[in-house]
Amino acid sequence: MRPLTREEPGARQGPSRYDLSGDELAALLEGEPSYRLEQVRRALAAGLSPEEITVLPKCLRQRLAETPAMRPAFVVATESPTERGATVKWLLKATSDRARVEVVLMRYPARVTACVSSQAGCAMACSFCATGQMGFCRQLSSGEILEQVVRAARAARDKGWGRLSNVVFMGMGEPMANYGSVVSAVHRAHDDLSLAARAFTISTVGIVPGIRRLAAEPLQVNLAVSLHAANDDLRSSIVPINRRYPLFRLMAACLEYAERTRRRIFFEWALIAGTNDRGEDAAELARLLAPLGGLAHVNLIPLNPTPGFLARGSDRETVRAFRDRLASLGLNATIRDTRGRSVGGACGQLAGGAQLAGGAQLAGAAQLAASPKGA
Repeated sequence: MRPLTREEPGARQGPSRYDLSGDELAALLEGEPSYRLEQVRRALAAGLSPEEITVLPKCLRQRLAETPAMRPAFVVATESPTERGATVKWLLKATSDRARVEVVLMRYPARVTACVSSQAGCAMACSFCATGQMGFCRQLSSGEILEQVVRAARAARDKGWGRLSNVVFMGMGEPMANYGSVVSAVHRAHDDLSLAARAFTISTVGIVPGIRRLAAEPLQVNLAVSLHAANDDLRSSIVPINRRYPLFRLMAACLEYAERTRRRIFFEWALIAGTNDRGEDAAELARLLAPLGGLAHVNLIPLNPTPGFLARGSDRETVRAFRDRLASLGLNATIRDTRGRSVGGACGQLAGGAQLAGGAQLAGAAQLAASPKGA
């Protein structure tokens, strides 16, 4: 990012005001007392707009509000709370182009979690995922990602839910395919919002180079791997990137990550009726994860419906039986609480408000049904 110059006061250097570096923000405050910089930085971290920074003189607030570089990257297109009010989904529209992303905020008894997007759309084309069905639009900058976190943190406070405690990169996009922006946003949220490193979970469908890079990061964030199948034939039909990074390569990277960080890896498993929810599937999964020992934890997710995937999710009894079978095989497993399904905000349902229809988007279901272990 090139620096601001005197000839370009307030020139926009990134999509979001959170893309501004400290030097660039200082340049916008040229001529002001030095303490103004810290006032503005704290206000931005709290989610305030320039007009709301009342510790600044009115004339400075107005000048910053009129500065292009201080504008937000997104405006709220829609806000969708669930009936019980413990989950809210925002559809955000970019102010610079037509990109749209979705953010979900969830309140639990002991924590408040934000699910944020790392890309507008996704190129991974996972068959059961609405984001994969809509295709890829563009990368998000670190500032655009951080802006989502800040928005969620402020909303949690405004709703009386308390402090944002967790951030999961499980929204739209593949975080490891936008590695630099994601990791930069994590570092900045850690520093500016005082969120602990362990509050962050970065999810991936299995981008092996990204897992290896994450293992070397100084911040000890959590890693989640969207696994969903324990053999290459089935996994390649559900998660196409498996053809590039098959299971033997993925598990080697996971083992390297675990040995280097000594941190648990969370394996996501969306249960699809008659496809990956049987006793033999549990046994196959246990064999695959055995080298990780106690550093493997399986999150079981009843499949959420999406327009482009015709398969059914497993029923509650089957989900519980699968969990119990994993436990008998020595694997730690948790049935994940499904939040936001009624507003299209649950796992795999984020689609940026796109209308998902058409034969091409049904190919994943057809391919799955024709796979060796298909229903």
